Amino acid sequence: MNYRENQNGLTGTDEPIYNIGVVSRMTGIPVATLRVWERRYRFPSAGRTAGGHRLYSEQELARLRWVKSTIDEGMQTSQAIRALHSHERQGRIPELGALTGEPAPQPMIQGASLEVFRKRFTQSLEDSELDKADQILGEIMAIYPLENVITEVIAPTLAEIGEAWRNGRINVATEHLASAFLRQRLTMWLVTGPPTHPIRPIVLACAPNDWHEIGLLMLGVLLRRRRWPVAYLGQAVPLPDLAKFVRDIRPPVVALVAMTDETGRALLDLPEWLPEIHQSGRPVIAFGGRAFNLDAELREQMPGVFLGGTLMEGVEAVERLLRETTALTL
Repeated sequence: MNYRENQNGLTGTDEPIYNIGVVSRMTGIPVATLRVWERRYRFPSAGRTAGGHRLYSEQELARLRWVKSTIDEGMQTSQAIRALHSHERQGRIPELGALTGEPAPQPMIQGASLEVFRKRFTQSLEDSELDKADQILGEIMAIYPLENVITEVIAPTLAEIGEAWRNGRINVATEHLASAFLRQRLTMWLVTGPPTHPIRPIVLACAPNDWHEIGLLMLGVLLRRRRWPVAYLGQAVPLPDLAKFVRDIRPPVVALVAMTDETGRALLDLPEWLPEIHQSGRPVIAFGGRAFNLDAELREQMPGVFLGGTLMEGVEAVERLLRETTALTL
């Protein structure tokens, strides 16, 4: 077999040896999907047997795994394939572990480059150029892991958009349009991702009458990327309904966020509806958000575990609680 490292950085044999069923099992991509991609995007490239059956090389397996990994991170199929071709033209495809099936490590560029991307992305949203914003986001996701995209692009962009509205640089309609764009992407990423750990899902909910959910969505996406199952309830969940839902699905952890003093204080009534959190300590209650970041007294009064002052502190806190409460060893 002809093993080589080509100009694109892919190492392996270019000899077609795997049939489509084997490729489907090795990549996790359904046979029907492979055929659709070939017809629609002329990807992947397949050889043919004398009888006309498709055969794929190890190089094609590596390319397919890269594309699937990128799609799993939330990119659309067409964008992922275009990103692959763009990388190949520039010789920037990393080693993909074609024979092991391990996902490719994402290449990292200097932090300044990500900041340049973020500024372009933020400006496109302030200008209400959603197609441009979508294109820039695709470029970023072709290079950086989703965790970096959320913590270093989405979160600061959201903060800057809010500041632009408060300073009068943009009006409320533009702020709502940008927030809706970000919310849609986060919601899409929340329902995609790798297989989850075999435990009951964590419940994520906003406090009663609290409609500020994007921080909670980011928390949910980051937990989902770490393979934790999530039951996302979203905005303004009344405590009686939350209590019933929690009893029905029996989650190990319930994470609640509140952005205002009023909604944060509404959560102080939680033990009235879920007395078991004091009686048995289950489920574990975690809480966070701007209301608790700004008011130490409110943090002391709230039953449960404070998530911390930043998004990543919240992710780490929830993950620690999940490992402790489920005794999951990974």
